[in-house]
Formats: sequence, C-alpha cells, structure tokens
Amino acid sequence: MAVQLEKTGEYEAACEALSEFWPELDGPLNLNELDEATKADVLQRVGALAGWLGSTDQTEGSQERAKDLITQSLDLFQHLGLSERVAEARGDLALSYWREGSYDEARATLAEALDSLGEKDSDLRALLLIRAGIIEARTQQLHEAMRFYNEASPLLDRSEDHALKGQFHNGYGLVFSQLAVPEHREDYLDRALMEYTYLFFTIGKYDDAHKHLDRARHLFFAQNDVGAVAQVDDTRARTLLAEGRVAEAERVARNAVRTLEKGDEQAVLAEALTTHGVAFARLGDYPSAKRLLQRAIEVAETTGDPEGAGRAKLSIIEELSGQTPAPQLVSIYQSAAKLLKQSQDPSTSKRLIACAQKVIEGLRTREFQGYEAKDLSWASFKREIRKAEKALLARALREAEGSVTKAAHLLGFKHHQSLISIINIRHKDLLKTRSRIRKRRRHIFSESRKPKKPADKGINKRNSTIKILHAEDDLTVASLLAEMFTLQAWKVEVCIDGTHALERLSSKTHYDVLIFDKDLPGLNGLELVSRVRSIPHHRRTPIIMLSGEECEKAPATIARVLNITLKNK
Repeated sequence: MAVQLEKTGEYEAACEALSEFWPELDGPLNLNELDEATKADVLQRVGALAGWLGSTDQTEGSQERAKDLITQSLDLFQHLGLSERVAEARGDLALSYWREGSYDEARATLAEALDSLGEKDSDLRALLLIRAGIIEARTQQLHEAMRFYNEASPLLDRSEDHALKGQFHNGYGLVFSQLAVPEHREDYLDRALMEYTYLFFTIGKYDDAHKHLDRARHLFFAQNDVGAVAQVDDTRARTLLAEGRVAEAERVARNAVRTLEKGDEQAVLAEALTTHGVAFARLGDYPSAKRLLQRAIEVAETTGDPEGAGRAKLSIIEELSGQTPAPQLVSIYQSAAKLLKQSQDPSTSKRLIACAQKVIEGLRTREFQGYEAKDLSWASFKREIRKAEKALLARALREAEGSVTKAAHLLGFKHHQSLISIINIRHKDLLKTRSRIRKRRRHIFSESRKPKKPADKGINKRNSTIKILHAEDDLTVASLLAEMFTLQAWKVEVCIDGTHALERLSSKTHYDVLIFDKDLPGLNGLELVSRVRSIPHHRRTPIIMLSGEECEKAPATIARVLNITLKNK
C-alpha cells in the first residue's frame, strides 16, 4: 500500500501506512522481530519516503538520512541475493543523489542498477531509464536524455502503470521542448506539444504560461510540496524577467530562494540564486546581483553541478559586464567555457558566443580608455591605483614564494587565471620577479613586521601609533587598503562581517579610526555605526564609510539609522 501511495504523491498517507514500523518521522525505526527480507523492505520504503518528504518540505539533512536507510536495505537485499530489489533500491538511492545535485553519483548508481537487471524488460527497467533521462536533462545532456527516453518508450507501451506513464510523458516532452526552439525543429515542437501540455513560456505566450504556473502552484500547495512550489516560483520569476516585469520577478525569486535554502536540493537552489541575481542586476542593484551570482556559483560547484556553475558565470558576463573589470571578464568566460564544454543544450552555445562578444567589447573599451587616460584629469589618480595594485601583487607573489596559484588564493581570487590576466595585461614586469626573497608563512592580511630602523621620534610620531579597524567582506578591497596602511606604518585589523567587528569593538581595545563597508554581511555598515556609537569609548572615534553604491538615493533612511537631522537645502 505504501508503494502505491508514494507513486501518487500521497506521502503523508504512505507514512501512516508504515506507522507500525516508523512511529515518529524524526525517530528510530521499530524493526524488532522482523525477518531480514521484511526489514530490508521497510528500510527501503522509509528511506524513499524520507527522501520525498525532505524534498517536499525542504528539510535539512533529509537526503542524508534517506541515503543511509536505503543503503542499509540495499546491503540486506544483496545478502539475500534479491537482484531486482537491489536494482530498485539503487534507483531510490540515485534519486537522493539527484536531489542533492550529486549527478555523477546518481549516474553511477543508476548504471549499476541497469546493469544488474540485464536486458529484462519490466516496469522497473523503464523507471530506471526515466530517472536516467531526468538526470541527463537536468545537466543539459539533452541528446543523452533523449536516448534514455527512447529506450524506455517501448517498455511503457506494454506497461499498465499509469503513474509511470505520466512521469515518462512529462519528462520526454520537457526534453523535446528544450531542443525545439534553439535548434529550430518544428517537429520537436509538435512532439513536445503532444507530450508536454504547455510550452508557452518557451514560445512567448506568457499569459498562458502564468495560467499553467498558477495551476501547478495550486496543485503542489495542496499537496504541501513546498519544494515543488519553490521551483514553480523560480520558473515564474524567469517568465516575469522575459516579460520585463523585473520588480515582480525579484520578489518571486526571493521567495523561491528563501524556501530552497531550508532544504538539501542544492542544484535547484543554485538555479534559483542565479534567477534572483539576474533580477537584481536588471533592477540596477549590482552589488546584490554580484553577491547572489557568486553564491550560485559556489553552491553549484560544491554540489558537483558544473553546468549550473557555468550558467551562473555566463549570467555575470551578460548582466554585470559593465561593472566587472575586463581581465576578470576574460577569466570568468574561460572558466564558464570549461565548465560548459560538455553541454548539449543548443541555447548554451548561443549564450557562450554572445558572452564572448561582450568580453571582446569590454577589452576594446578598456584599451580605448587606457589610450585616452593621459589626456584626462583623473589619469594621475588611475596611475596611483595601478601603483598600489602593483605593490599588492608583488607582495602576494613574495608571500606565495613565486607561485601565482598561491598568490591568487591570498588575494581572494577563486581562479588563478584572473591574476595571470591582470599581470599579463597591466604589470608584465612582475612576471620576472618570482624570486624567493624570504620564506614566510604569514597571511597577506597579517600585521606588517616593524621596521628594523626606528623612525625619528620627532617625525610622524602620531602616525606610527595609529590603529585602524577595517570591516570589509571583499578581500581584494581589504588587501589593497591593508597594503596602503602598512606602508604608512599604521596598524590595521580586518573583520569580514559586521557581527565580528562589533564584538571586536565591544572589547577594551583602542582604535583610532574605524572604516566600514556599507554592504557587510551580518550587521551592515549603517547598523554597525549606530551600534558602535552606543559604546562609550567609541562615541567620538572617527568613522569612514565606504560604498560602491549611490548612498544619496536614500538620505532619509541613512539619517534615521545614524540618528542625525537633515537640513533643507
């Protein structure tokens, strides 16, 4: 009974059917006095249900528990020599890997399951092939997905399992829909419209798309499947972006991310983070867009989803090329191309070509600006920035004993190619300075050594004792300022978020100057200023606020947070 209820999505009813063995969802199983075959069966069913419930409720740690229970059942089935049940358990195990975004593990597990079945035609073989198709479609290996669905198709013709048939037609139609428009295949579109009842977002019929999204959301909401509701919201946000309704898209995408953050489906979360980042970029909130897209990359890379990471990198180029230095764009593009080289999605190839054009345009603009700089009033400032940048890079190379990879890590670059690009384009003479001056294990942000020769007591006596606290989450900015301060023999301490900065400032440690970034994690810069001014020994400490945004856009908010009065102009 539990199996049939599980197939129809009635997970709570399936849990009730197993309540004799699974009295509490978070509690241990009651397997006393069960023979090994029954014990294995219960472990598999509870494990599979735990995985489904974790997906619908977005419960953290649920997939790990599901994998543990299913693995126990798999071991028992192997011991009993029940090969079909072993294959079935592996199919359930692959689902948990898929939900986590561990696609390679899911592929390997399904391959083992299919091999153990041999050429025997059955509903189980069809189910495993469908799941293999789902994984390949999710990773944009669309022709591989089509191969699995084509292999499953004749098995479904002989099947009486309507739930299995519905799963097949839904997934098969989705693959056709993804291939139809980019490859201009009308025959694929016709097949997709037959297999999959709506492709309105793909073909630009947004009103119809929203109607079907409303139906899907209502259905999943009625089933308490919050994970599926969040995925519907992500699809709706992308539809709204395509329509140009950006503010609505940001709100819907934010809700999707908030829900998916509670669960284990990291690959789906990475996709939603990318959508949310794109929405912020189109609203003009570039710092938030950059933060979300970088997080999407990190989540996708951590979970083993190179396609997701590559697509997020392309979104940075598409949406933030005007706010990203040209050498960094080159590095991002090279990394994205490497991550997406196995993609079979035709639209990905088109995006790569379009992004290459944006990178080339960025390099041309940068070259033109460099040529004209000598005639502009800010040229001297630019030269000073380049000097500081060069000093920072040289120090990083010394700290790393000549290793560009280690130097890139010290500077906060995720990929050393970014540093190589900067050196090759702006500081070629540093390529010859990979000398091992001295062996040092200190971090680049650590306090500089005191000069061997004491400074003249009558000169700059105040400067030698200045102590600065810098709250900054951007390592590149933090390292640049740290280098500038230490060159002046000033002492600087760095905190990477507002919460730790407040803890440091609440101690008895004296600081002469405080420098806060406006957009800090934890407490933001404005909140930090407000809290610091309530600390008696920091009421008069000078505070400098740094921001890449136009703070003047919200003067009333800033005045309220800082407890100051605005004067009418």
